[in-house]
Amino acid sequence: MLTQNVLRNRTAEVTESERAILEKAISHTRSYAAGQTVVRQDATVGASTLLVEGLMTRHVDASDGRRHLVSIHVPGDFVDLHAYALRQLDHAVGALTDCVVAVFPHEALRRIEKQHPRLTRRLWFSTLLDAATHRQWVVRLANLNALQRVANFLCEMNARLLAIGRSDGMRFELAMTQADIGDVCGLTNVHVNRVVRQLRERELCSIRSAQVQILDPQGLARAGQFRPDYLYLNQPTASRAVGSGAPATP
Repeated sequence: MLTQNVLRNRTAEVTESERAILEKAISHTRSYAAGQTVVRQDATVGASTLLVEGLMTRHVDASDGRRHLVSIHVPGDFVDLHAYALRQLDHAVGALTDCVVAVFPHEALRRIEKQHPRLTRRLWFSTLLDAATHRQWVVRLANLNALQRVANFLCEMNARLLAIGRSDGMRFELAMTQADIGDVCGLTNVHVNRVVRQLRERELCSIRSAQVQILDPQGLARAGQFRPDYLYLNQPTASRAVGSGAPATP
């Protein structure tokens, strides 16, 4: 099921019957290679995309040619659902890794809006969740130092991947370079490298290639001043995200 990760383990769950409605609204799937632009900045669009596999970004291309990341998306995220209302994007959407997306024509979303008010509210919740996450990114850059920023971001990604079964709370794959992490955290590649070493020396977290191992979940959350409230996870998942919940059952 292509929609199995939509709002999975969140406080606003989608029912199986609602997932079936979403499945029928998909017109087709599409694959993108890492680095490929999915939607260009200022483009007018007639469909929204759901990320099924891989990682995607929303970013703004500044006048100086630099890319400014404003969000990272994981499977189960509607990357540009807000385009249903806005029609035109003020940012670009790109594939950070090889990706598979499901395409929802806006006409299909209009039918859902008319016929399924509860599911419509869930989709609205999804866009509000994006906004809550974006606010946290602003706070991260404004108030946290370099080590805190990276620790906070790693905790966030662990929590989001935990919600969709892509992390066990201690280990997960994060196919991002240190330069990518630097773009998220407002740091240079050299600075990220230094922080990653500090996290390892403090026995909080280890990053090798694309594999992240959290050595001390509670300590990493404290170091990054991370609280998962803004992710609106259900209580068991939120607790596990900061190392205070029971491990998942096999």
